[in-house]
Amino acid sequence: MNAFYDDDNGPGITSTGKQRTILIVDDMPNNISVLYETLTRFRYKVLVARDGKSAIEQAQLAQPDLILLDIMMPGMDGFETCRRLKQAETTQAIPVLFMTALSETIDKVNGFNMGAVDYITKPFQLQEVLARINTHLTLRQLQCELEDANALLEQRVADRTDSLAKALAEVEQLKNQLQAENTYLREELKQTTNFEEIVSQSKAFGKVLRQVEQVAPTNTSVLILGESGTGKELLARAVHNRSGRKNKTLVKINCAALPATLIESELFGHEKGAFTGAMTQKIGRFELADGGTIFLDEIGEMPIDLQSKLLRVLQEGEFERVGGTKTLKVNVRVIAATNRDLEKESEEGRFREDLYYRLNVFPIQSLPLRDRKDDIPLLVRHFCVKHGPNIGRQIEVIPQDVLDSLMDYHWPGNIRELENVIERSLIISSGRKLELGDWLRRKNTVPKKAGLISMEECERNHIIAVLEHTRWKVSGDNGAAKILDMIPTTLDSRMKKLGIKRP
Repeated sequence: MNAFYDDDNGPGITSTGKQRTILIVDDMPNNISVLYETLTRFRYKVLVARDGKSAIEQAQLAQPDLILLDIMMPGMDGFETCRRLKQAETTQAIPVLFMTALSETIDKVNGFNMGAVDYITKPFQLQEVLARINTHLTLRQLQCELEDANALLEQRVADRTDSLAKALAEVEQLKNQLQAENTYLREELKQTTNFEEIVSQSKAFGKVLRQVEQVAPTNTSVLILGESGTGKELLARAVHNRSGRKNKTLVKINCAALPATLIESELFGHEKGAFTGAMTQKIGRFELADGGTIFLDEIGEMPIDLQSKLLRVLQEGEFERVGGTKTLKVNVRVIAATNRDLEKESEEGRFREDLYYRLNVFPIQSLPLRDRKDDIPLLVRHFCVKHGPNIGRQIEVIPQDVLDSLMDYHWPGNIRELENVIERSLIISSGRKLELGDWLRRKNTVPKKAGLISMEECERNHIIAVLEHTRWKVSGDNGAAKILDMIPTTLDSRMKKLGIKRP
């Protein structure tokens, strides 16, 4: 059985039940009658045209499966009719079989050049006619199936190409994110100055650590409050490392260390060309922290106009890069820290009240060193071990008078200040015994008022002492800000607030 027609119904019916259509073009009624009777008997649908013009019109309207075209016709002959059929896009694919008498002398090469696929001679041998028709219909069917298969293959290739392009774009995005994360982590390792673990035996500080243990397993936002140098970042790391996000990144950004114009780009990233100098796309810290934790240090320094965007991330988990229109979704836990009174700042309009309440879900108060002085001996030994090898010192003895002096000092710069003092002491220590030198005593040379003084007055006295020691140099390697472990702009603000002016 032929695969392209139904044996039971004849070659005029396809295996899918569709009736094939043949257009006969001839000006001789007898020829048309013979072909019509034979083809209809074999279940073909037959159309008839008596000249080239009507043949072209019928072919365009009916779209027959094959055309039997007489060559010698009055007016437009078969060659010209075939040429026009092959020129028209709607009929050029229809197979054309020329019909010619045995006695006619024609240029068959010219006929094939016009686009015909075969010749049928008159008088007709009907079995030959049926065989040639069936052959060319079969070839046409194979050609159509091949074209459909090619179209399907091209579509599949296009779909796979599109999927591959999307996959490559995702890989590129992941590569960019990993590169940005690696860059951030390398910078973070270079900038880290805090000790690597919490060192404490203080009962008061133990309460703080219990709060860390309680909140760490949750996804709750944490606000760490406390003076500069009390180890707020260390507490943030402890919360992250004890959470379910510990295997993801802890991303840090110091809101006070960046110009207001760059904070938004650092937090949310920017698109190429978003502003002058934006030569490439930049992934922001929130994208880097997706699935992990972001630590917003000195949150009180964040510009008021940027606080609404931060609030949106906290509430909705979404944002746009600077210069971008695509909304990005992230799953980030936020830990913030500040040495400011944010409640007071919000009352005075310098900090959004709704953002304050959103951050202050679980506050942790980091203790100043003066409230955990029983940790000083432990911290001193820790810093000797930490910095000794780098300086070439191995301290085995810490004299009691050194510890007494350190315990008596008020430590307005907190643990950072203590670490700096110990590092300087290691430098001047010639043997295996820690020597404090007279630097700490200089700090206590500011005249004191009789009786107890306020915290603000104590801070003022200490800053003045450090400024006098640096000859009122604020910034730079030997400046007061470096000694106090403060950002120069923050120190300037504190000096204005405390009314400190150079004499």
